[in-house]
Amino acid sequence: MTVFLLTLVIIAIALAGFFLGRGRAISSVTGDVRRLHSLPGYHGWHAALMVLMPAFGLLLVWLVAQPVVLERQVLPYLPAEVVADDTARTLAMADVRRVATGLDAAVLAGTMTEDAAGTIRAELTDLRARLAEVGVALGSDVKPETLQAAQAYRTGFATAIFWRGIITIAAALAGLGYALSVTRADFRARNRVEAVTLGILITASSIAILTTVGIIWSMLSESVNFFRQYPAADFFFGLTWSPNFRGGSELGFIPLLWGTLYISFVAMVVAVPLGLFTAIYLAEYASARTRSIIKPLIEVIAGIPTVVFGLFALVTVGPFLRDYFAEPFGLGNSGSSVMTAGIVIGILNIPFISSLADDIINSVPQAMRDGSYGLGATKSETVRQVILPAALPGIVGAVLLAASRAIGETMIVTMGAGAAAKLSLNPFDAMTTMTVKIVGQLTGDTDFASPETLVAFALGITLFVITLGLNVLALFIVRKYREQYE
Repeated sequence: MTVFLLTLVIIAIALAGFFLGRGRAISSVTGDVRRLHSLPGYHGWHAALMVLMPAFGLLLVWLVAQPVVLERQVLPYLPAEVVADDTARTLAMADVRRVATGLDAAVLAGTMTEDAAGTIRAELTDLRARLAEVGVALGSDVKPETLQAAQAYRTGFATAIFWRGIITIAAALAGLGYALSVTRADFRARNRVEAVTLGILITASSIAILTTVGIIWSMLSESVNFFRQYPAADFFFGLTWSPNFRGGSELGFIPLLWGTLYISFVAMVVAVPLGLFTAIYLAEYASARTRSIIKPLIEVIAGIPTVVFGLFALVTVGPFLRDYFAEPFGLGNSGSSVMTAGIVIGILNIPFISSLADDIINSVPQAMRDGSYGLGATKSETVRQVILPAALPGIVGAVLLAASRAIGETMIVTMGAGAAAKLSLNPFDAMTTMTVKIVGQLTGDTDFASPETLVAFALGITLFVITLGLNVLALFIVRKYREQYE
């Protein structure tokens, strides 16, 4: 039974439990619901929750533990030297799963019987060709030990699927039986349901926190492995970025930091004035009809995928800057440059800044505007001397958050700024950022244990610290200098 089908069965049992629990509560007081401690609906929800919680909890634990258990069952079939090496073991298990999937596909297609799938031998047949007939492509011939491991994997997987369905449904029915057994007039179903709801809310909050902790731990642990192989001083203060998987790499961080900050600076030069002026116009000058038209049109930009912005930078902005600015003034002859990526990232950030600044400006009390007008100030004087100073902490916070977003942009930089890691003041030179190099170092056929790959995690944790610092600074500014109005 697939996970989807099992989920539908559990939901069906929970739905039945809702009506059974509700009906049992009403029948326990012979229809006089006033004698119930809790409303009938609470009794129904209690029964449904007693079905869903143990069933889905068990299913989640099973899904997490099943791959680990199956791998332990399969490893004895693989050579000892493969099992001892982490990378080789991971690749071997990927081959095992791929062959097992191919055998399942062959059985479903009717080109192989179930018995044949369990007894076929790699040395007696061209298994690679037979699996290719059912659409499963293998990179090399199947080794005998890989086939034996795949057959054991299929057997263990089928057994796990069978018992997963039986045990999960049994847990759902047991939960339903318990809920019905405690359903009576004096049962505090409302208290139980509200406690469970509170637990769900706390769990949701905890997941967000634990996710952040997991991200930090994953980057930090691999970064420690990197710095064990590559000197930290050379990484943080090196002026050359030249990774070489054959040895002799120079992994200096400074050129990537410079490219990141340079492109982000250009982006903020574009985004901050345009976004702020747009917010001032929409909040203070535009009529309600004009605002209702312009604001949604601007916010459409926020919904455009960044890869589309990358294409815009590659096809339109880059060639335009090259033909009309870079080449005529002898500054370069490439469409990929800091200016190209910075301008497009700035356009991407305009709706972000304008939306936040608009909300902040609108939060300034109308009484301050009326007082300024009463003293004889004009509209522009009120905006410059009253509204903007009052909204300044929030606006600064919005700008810093936008800067964090600009620093973390990847796709636009990849397509618009090139991949050159260098120190240059020429805005029409091709440069790159930390995010681009993180992607580049982790893609392709690379050795995951090499410093050239692990450097991506060092870049990631450094980028995390930079953006976290900007976010904390933004929150500090907003909280410390925010005006309190009555």
